[in-house]
Amino acid sequence: MMKKSFWEKVSSIDKRWIYLTVLIVITLPLLFPINLPLHASEPVEKFFSNIEALPPGSLVMISNDYDPGSKAELYPMTEAVLYHIFSKKLRVVILSLYASSPPMAERAIAEMKKMYPNLKEGVDYINLGYKDGREATIVEMGRALQKAFPVDYRGNPVAKAPIMQGVENYNSFKAVVSISVGYPGTKEYVQYAQGRFNLNLIAGAAAVSVPEYSAYYNSGQLKGMLTGITGAAEYEELIGRRALAAKATDAQAFGHTFIIVLIVIGNIAWFASRKKGGQS
Repeated sequence: MMKKSFWEKVSSIDKRWIYLTVLIVITLPLLFPINLPLHASEPVEKFFSNIEALPPGSLVMISNDYDPGSKAELYPMTEAVLYHIFSKKLRVVILSLYASSPPMAERAIAEMKKMYPNLKEGVDYINLGYKDGREATIVEMGRALQKAFPVDYRGNPVAKAPIMQGVENYNSFKAVVSISVGYPGTKEYVQYAQGRFNLNLIAGAAAVSVPEYSAYYNSGQLKGMLTGITGAAEYEELIGRRALAAKATDAQAFGHTFIIVLIVIGNIAWFASRKKGGQS
């Protein structure tokens, strides 16, 4: 029996070992962050500058519009934006056009309260929960927000919350943040509210939506934009809190590098075995 060459042995490695190695390569940076260097792009810098410039006490609205399937990419943005808001002593009103999103907003708030234990619900922040209606709800908020959301996520009357005193519509907010995966989301805020109500609109978008939303950013309808998990990681770098997105970016970089190495090795092994008359 002819002895196999090194490259023939490489070609015949059980794929399960490769899958296991990929899992290890991706998992290690999540457990032990590498802190690879990050350089913020212009849309991310403008997103950061928009919130950074707001005076203490200003109201910011976050429309948290994504489902659990997009959580890995967009939830880190929610945490990062809330951290930036609370570090600047701003106040935030969170709401959602997705039924599954309010619990994720609650989790993000709970994480922030670990760092800012003096935060008071109804004073520093409020989660208004979910409202159906899509574009109609977006327009209704521009006319009477408390009519669109009469009670908060816990069922308490919104009108009684101190943070909502004097809040009538979009004009009450210094900035509106749309973090969305698709419909309804940033596109609908641009089309139905940005121009009509003159919103200072910034967005966090899933990577798949970036080509479409870039047109809104280039036209000035979006004043800043976080683009996928990479944009979220760049934003974390700017706010001085490397967290979920930065870890994911490290894992992504190592995973991609390892796969490229495997492709190179696989091609070398194929050509080497072919040269010796072996089968690929």
